[in-house]
This record gives sequence, C-alpha cells and structure tokens, in this order.
Amino acid sequence: QVQLVESGGGLVQPGGSLRLSCAASGFTFSSYAMRWYRQAPGKEREWVARITSTGGSTMYADSAKGRFIISRDNAKNTVTLQMNSLKPEDTAVYYCNALRVGSTINYWGQGTQVTVSS
Repeated sequence: QVQLVESGGGLVQPGGSLRLSCAASGFTFSSYAMRWYRQAPGKEREWVARITSTGGSTMYADSAKGRFIISRDNAKNTVTLQMNSLKPEDTAVYYCNALRVGSTINYWGQGTQVTVSS
C-alpha cells in the first residue's frame, strides 16, 4: 500500500537546523511531484516547498526562501527538506505530500513535529 513516512523532526533552538526526510513506497515515486506542507497549532495547513518529479525544478513559499532546501533521490524514493536558520514561527507539524503529475491523485504522510524554541 501507499506509504509516506516522515522523519527527522524534533526540538531545535532558534538559528539551528533540521533535516526532514520522507520515505515513499507503494507507488511510482518518479511520477510524482513532491511537496512539503506544515501546520502550526490553530492555523491552516500551508505549503512550504515543492520539487518536480525529476528534481529539476523547485519552488518555495516566501517563508522558506533562502533558508530551506528541498531535494529528492528517485533511486531511494526519498525527499528531504533541509531547514536552516530556524525560527520559532517555523514550529509546526511538517507533512510530506506526493502529487501525481497531470493528476489530482495525491498522498499524505502522517507528519513530523518540528519545535523551534530556546
């Protein structure tokens, strides 16, 4: 069955870094664009970053530009989000999403908690 499993979350001090990973299985990973979203307490889920199915193009929300880097390894069916210069407002549950190219079919992971606090 389809699975997206995020890992790498945790508690980090402001200014620190975390590297989130999402391991995919049960579908043809290279046919899906991958995206990261996050949801802070009491707020709606928001898009953070996306990468095309080939990895040739990336895009970031303004809040992530210059600090986060999304990448993927189609041989290992993984997508990562390198987060640098973290701020308290980055605190949220981070979700991995797979969107099939040319379709609305998409899958979600269960999320991983990121807490930025001193």
